Amino acid sequence: MKNITVSVPDEVYRVARIRAAEQGRSVSALVAEFLEGLSGHDAEFARLEALQHRVQAGVTRFRAGDRVGRDELHDRAVR
Repeated sequence: MKNITVSVPDEVYRVARIRAAEQGRSVSALVAEFLEGLSGHDAEFARLEALQHRVQAGVTRFRAGDRVGRDELHDRAVR
């Protein structure tokens, strides 16, 4: 495990200490959880981006003129 030093404004540190105390944790634990979440966030973003590319690749033909009109859409919903 690596140690890091982070400088934050006094008010940010005060709020972090309060939040950590409310949760029965240390400020270090809060920061570590945040940093660990960054890697998970990046992985989730990459997964969703890949999914988007796969879906878009599957769309072979799209024209705005192919849209269903409002009245037709509501008629379909009633049936």
